[in-house]
Amino acid sequence: MPKGIIGKKIGMTRVFKDGKAIPVTVIQVEPNYVVNIRTEDKDGYSAVVLGTGEKKEKRTPKPMLAIFKKAGLKPLRYLAEFPLKEGEQPEPGQEVKIEDVFEKGDLVDVTGTSKGRGFASAMKRWDFSGFKKSHGSRYHRAVGSIGACSDPGRVWKTKRMPGHYGNETITVQGLEVVDIIPDKNIILVKGSVPGAPKSVVKLKESVIIHRRKGKRKLERAKAVYAS
Repeated sequence: MPKGIIGKKIGMTRVFKDGKAIPVTVIQVEPNYVVNIRTEDKDGYSAVVLGTGEKKEKRTPKPMLAIFKKAGLKPLRYLAEFPLKEGEQPEPGQEVKIEDVFEKGDLVDVTGTSKGRGFASAMKRWDFSGFKKSHGSRYHRAVGSIGACSDPGRVWKTKRMPGHYGNETITVQGLEVVDIIPDKNIILVKGSVPGAPKSVVKLKESVIIHRRKGKRKLERAKAVYAS
């Protein structure tokens, strides 16, 4: 089985565990299907391509149609590539369920597209505190100094200034899987994840589980949620 899956963010709520309220994000995992297999001999690495969501055939490029037909699938809207677990080799066209990939207490990395906020000021975009609010000040929400006159005599690159805010690909690492509801294809993840409701997110095995702190966090999560 793959080490990840494609889902859709529904929203946030809370669940109670041992008298404590835990904020969780509800992610619905619609049927995922194996579209293609990456192999060491052909591609140089081992991975699996998953797809979900229906798509009209007339809106699908012919090369992609051939791949879907080879796997015995109808055209799918969202595709993502995930590494494979050792010793497992799924077949093209096989359905992947959420309970086949994750279980309670696992740590996952969730990738999504943040909400787009358009052109924003420096205070909103970079969380600046602003200047004094007194009557004597002529600057309240201004950026402030962005470069001296003679030295350096220009604005440095990466200077935090007003500009486009949001609509970026963001990954949140090390979120705990609080619960899995197989009959409703829902997974509950502790904390918030990027994206608006009904936006597509990718869940994959967390990279921090190979670190010392990540291993301790995984052990604690297994003890709390797997019981």
